[in-house]
Amino acid sequence: MPRFAAACVVALALHAPAFAQAQQAPVAHAPGAVPSFETEIMPLLTKAGCNQGACHGKGAGQNGFKLSLRGFAPEQDYRWITREFSARRIDRTRPDESLLLRKATAQTPHEGGRLFSTASREYALLLSWLKAGYPGPAKDEPKVSKLELSPNTKVLKPGEEVQLVATATFADGTKRDVTWLTKFDSNDAAFLQVSPSGKAKAVRNGASAVRAMFLTEVAVTVFSMPYDRQVDPKRYEVGNNFVDTHVFAKLKELRIEPSDLCSDEEFIRRLFLDAAGILPTAAEVTAFVADTDPAKRAKLIDAVLARPEFTDYWALQLGDLFQNRKERDHDVRGTKGVRQFHEWLRQQVAANRPWNELARDVLTASGSNTESPAVGYYIVTVGEQRHADRSDAPESVAQSFLGIRIGCAKCHNHPLERHTQDDFYHFAAYFSRVKLDRKEAKAGSTKLSVSHPDQNQNKNPVGVSQPRTGMFMKPQPLDRTPNDVKPTDDPREVLAKWVTDPGNEYFTGAMVNRVWRHYLDVGLVEPVDDLRATNPPTNPALWAALKKEFLDSKYDLRALMRAVLNSRTYQLSSATRGGNATDARFYSHYYARRLPAEVMLDAICDAAAVPDKFDGYPLGLRAVQVPDPGTASYFLRTFGRSERVTACACERASDVSLPSVLHLIVGETVANKVAAGGGWLAKQLAAEKDDDKLMDALFLRTLARTPTAAERTKVKGLLKDAPRDEVYRDLFWAVMNSKEFLFNR
Repeated sequence: MPRFAAACVVALALHAPAFAQAQQAPVAHAPGAVPSFETEIMPLLTKAGCNQGACHGKGAGQNGFKLSLRGFAPEQDYRWITREFSARRIDRTRPDESLLLRKATAQTPHEGGRLFSTASREYALLLSWLKAGYPGPAKDEPKVSKLELSPNTKVLKPGEEVQLVATATFADGTKRDVTWLTKFDSNDAAFLQVSPSGKAKAVRNGASAVRAMFLTEVAVTVFSMPYDRQVDPKRYEVGNNFVDTHVFAKLKELRIEPSDLCSDEEFIRRLFLDAAGILPTAAEVTAFVADTDPAKRAKLIDAVLARPEFTDYWALQLGDLFQNRKERDHDVRGTKGVRQFHEWLRQQVAANRPWNELARDVLTASGSNTESPAVGYYIVTVGEQRHADRSDAPESVAQSFLGIRIGCAKCHNHPLERHTQDDFYHFAAYFSRVKLDRKEAKAGSTKLSVSHPDQNQNKNPVGVSQPRTGMFMKPQPLDRTPNDVKPTDDPREVLAKWVTDPGNEYFTGAMVNRVWRHYLDVGLVEPVDDLRATNPPTNPALWAALKKEFLDSKYDLRALMRAVLNSRTYQLSSATRGGNATDARFYSHYYARRLPAEVMLDAICDAAAVPDKFDGYPLGLRAVQVPDPGTASYFLRTFGRSERVTACACERASDVSLPSVLHLIVGETVANKVAAGGGWLAKQLAAEKDDDKLMDALFLRTLARTPTAAERTKVKGLLKDAPRDEVYRDLFWAVMNSKEFLFNR
């Protein structure tokens, strides 16, 4: 062939459209065959870290070279590797001189350093692919459908190692060992480490998991590393219900000793604060402690779950979940609409509405917000977007109702889950017909309707366009089960049916996890709204049992809570014993935590008998009863109330910060209420002259217990040297600034 003609052939080969390369011979999987770009080269780049967010997988790429995150767009990646940069990344005549190889082996300066050596299996695979003419993605190549890890569970001693094996199943039924092309990561390297080759090593006692990723599929294997200690077996044999059976089985497996049962005083205060967001009265504490009925705790649980304060508190929780707030610019319903939605939620809690029915009503809400307050959910999640499918609604629905974070998949495949960008837009298609009409501003009304094509377009399917590929995406659930949405249907009705289906474990699990975390402080899955295969529950058996309990009760939230509250697990002391102080994941003791912002403010107000005044609301309204998170309150803002901007549970802060500590110590809230002339303390000082009785009343009112002998002696000593009023004001202030008051324990 003449030199000029040969050059033309080479140029055409290098600059032809990417799809032309895909028409080459099908990729074989047998050793020595032509490597597959999609199932071998792309996983290799992923494992080497080339297409991760810290390298070429970031949005803008790295040093002029960009790849799709984790290889979610192989056609696009193929074009960038072989066509971009004047095709200089590939040397067709001298494959071993290709920049793709030289940079990876650091023969040419590479900011990422050497990824593998010229003697490695990785190098051999890439070179083989280059020598074969670097074929692109083959359209008829079977896609990976499943990834499995073995062993799937394992008990190890610290220092012990085990080799994991990853097996991929493809759409044609074939299976292949892909261990060397799989990316491995530890869920917690402090407990368990894993090498790039898949060798897991136990670091210290506890439990952790290894997650594996191969293309779009993920798999997890869980490891336990029991403590080397002896525990009396009888410590695991006491329990109240199925919750304890599974919790104590896990503790026994790890050789973690459970704490003792909490006292009656601790229990009543804990229960009132956790379930109803209020302090028990002194009379309630005294009566409960004196009660000799063996079933008194179960009876008290039933009584608290029936109180109106429980309804108020859980209307607040659901308000957070459904982001009930007022939008600044476009929400014509204003504060009135927020109050309407809040009151509607309160009515649902009061009626003990099954969770699946309540969820279905919110998901399918239509009409005016004055007639259907639940429309408020779409008003804030759709926001100013003209197209609901491009708004926050798809992400919010997935996170609120399923506990799944799919926001990452809006731009690229999820880096930790099997959800692809296509999955996101299939899901978003359910909202493609949602329309918000805000024309009735004077009436303070926004109307939600579902638009349909006109009569000449009724054959047009429901769906949206995928922005990257331009492909039309019909509505499809996140589990990819087929469904049929007709052009005249409200797609949300089909979505709600799938979401609330008893077989949808994410729907059941999401609420189970939220309830468990509310009462035990740590979710079985953390973060609480990040359920995924690569983030397994710390106690799978308990996880399954709680979901079954919720299903069997027909989504009765009170029944689920009753099972949790009646368990010995919930009633364990926060005081540690037997080396369980380091346990923060397996519920060997009650995890003390700071009171939520609204509950803390109400506790201070109730103890002092001096209410706060919220603008626009009557005096005496408790903080947990305030519907609008935009209501001005320096205290609530400082202590981390949820602003309800997103569906993420992380919006509600529970950490202790310097501003919050300073506000309690030197701020006006506690000091002014303690010193208030018409408050509880002022009245008691005037009416009660017996110091022992006054101390009892003060401690019972705030801490649900009487003072210890040491505390009583200390106060009486101070009374000898200072004015009585001053001593008790200081005592009241000190108690309300104590960890025992500000924390539930």
